[in-house]
Parts: sequence; structure tokens; C-alpha cells
Amino acid sequence: MIKLRHVLLFIVTLGSIGLLTACNTPMVLDPKGMIAAHEKKLMIDALLLMLTIVIPVIILTLLIARKYRASNTKAKYSPNWAHGTALEAGWWVLPIIIISVLGTMTWRTTHELDPYKPLDVKGAGQPVTIQVIALDWKWLFIYPDQNIATVNYIEFPVNTPVNFLITSDAPMNSFQIPQLGGQIYAMAGMQTKLHLIADAPGDYKGRSVSFSGQGFTGMTFIAHAGSEQEFDAWVKSVKASKNILDMNTYNKLVQPSENNPVMLFSSVTNNLFGNVIMKYMGPDMSHMSNNQNTMQHSNKN
Repeated sequence: MIKLRHVLLFIVTLGSIGLLTACNTPMVLDPKGMIAAHEKKLMIDALLLMLTIVIPVIILTLLIARKYRASNTKAKYSPNWAHGTALEAGWWVLPIIIISVLGTMTWRTTHELDPYKPLDVKGAGQPVTIQVIALDWKWLFIYPDQNIATVNYIEFPVNTPVNFLITSDAPMNSFQIPQLGGQIYAMAGMQTKLHLIADAPGDYKGRSVSFSGQGFTGMTFIAHAGSEQEFDAWVKSVKASKNILDMNTYNKLVQPSENNPVMLFSSVTNNLFGNVIMKYMGPDMSHMSNNQNTMQHSNKN
């Protein structure tokens, strides 16, 4: 017969193991951006709310098992008992209250943290736009305002909103920088959006969180947040690169490859991001995108 102290010892042992293995804090629990901090708070609030039901249930399970064990002959035996109004009211009312509070909290926070919603932060710098293309198995980043591009590396100023425009030229994928915010999907022929901001300088790990083949584990990148001066200097250093991202280079880059090193491109072929999206719309749609872009430049002139 298993005694209560044996059960408690087992629980304490598991808890101790869990604490030892958690010495390296998960990235989602170490937020470095406004969005990630709100997501952490939501996760912890939801966990604590659910524990108000889970912990009493665990305690009651242990107490009932102890009280009505076979060796306890003093426990009341009621073979015909089948209904308790007070108990059933508690079993229904309490979970309904918890679910209602949790649902309301999640609904409100989901709209507040809408990834498509631009960030309105007082005192923040001018937003930086980065176009993201998920490839097999690497990330291509294009800075349309600076006319530069990188592979598996991005840089932006701290305390500055970053507007990610995301698509895929490969199987469906998912883009995430855990310490800055949640993930969003990258899909061929579509553009998704994600708005993030870094509150502290540093190097943050980015990754794919959607299995996309044998090179999935190496589909990672570094997001570096620094000062405005560091960002401007970095842009100048990239522009000094001899690599140019034209269509010939892109067609080679799009081929599947694993554990790709960081690559820098001093210039990018016109409207590459738009063409990647439009080529999945139908025959010759990429040419239409080029024509529209040419007309827009002509009208500006």
C-alpha cells in the first residue's frame, strides 16, 4: 500500500528535478521587449488562474485517497450515495467563473497585442521596416529603405519599432524572436506582419518554429539591437559589401541549403519582395508587379 508520505516525497523529488533543469531560463520568460513582456504577464496570469482549480483538485484527490483507503475502517461507507447538490454546484460554478475570467482576459490581450497593429510608443525612434522571406532553410532579410539585405542576421536600433513584413518562397514556416514577441506564419503568396520593439540592447535569437524539413534545426538567426549610431554604422558597412542581391544571386540563394552562414548584400534588385509574393498569384504576375512599380516611380517623377 502506497502511503501519503511516499506520494509527497515523489512530488518533492520531481519538483527538485524541475528546478535544477530550469537553471537556464526559457527565452519567453526573459523578455527584452514590450510585446514579449505583455505575453509573459498573460501566460503567468493564466497559469495562476488555472492553478486555483488544479491545486485544490490535487489536494482533494490525495485527501480522499487517504481517507477512503481500504485499511481505514473508520471511514463512512455509503454505497447508495449518488448526488450532492452543494458539491455539483461547486463543480459547475467555479470552472464557469474561471473560464469566463480567463476568456475575457485572453480576448482583451489578444486584441491589444495584435501582431498587425503598429506600435505607438512615446519617445520611440523612427520605425525600421524589414521584409522577411523564409527560404529552405535560411532567412532572407531585406531593408527596403536602406536598399540592403542580409541572410540569417538583422540589426536595428533599441527602443525603435520594427515592422516585419513576412512571406515565404518555400514551404510554410513560422517566424519568431522569443525575447521580443510571439510568432507569426510565413506563407507563400501571402504577406503577414509582425511589429516588435527591443527595450534593451543585445543579441536575441530568432528561429523557425514550424517544422519544414531536414534543415529546420539550423534555420536560426541573430537579431542585434544597438544604438542609432551603431545601426547607421552597420548599414554603411553592409553597403560596402561586394555582394549584390540580383535575380541570379537570389535564384542560387533560394536553393535548399543547411546551416547557412551570415551573408550581407550592399544592394537589392528592385521590388524583390513583391515579386516573390506575386509569382505565386499566377502566370507572369511577377512581370505585372514590375510594371506597377515602374509606373509608380514614373508618377513620382
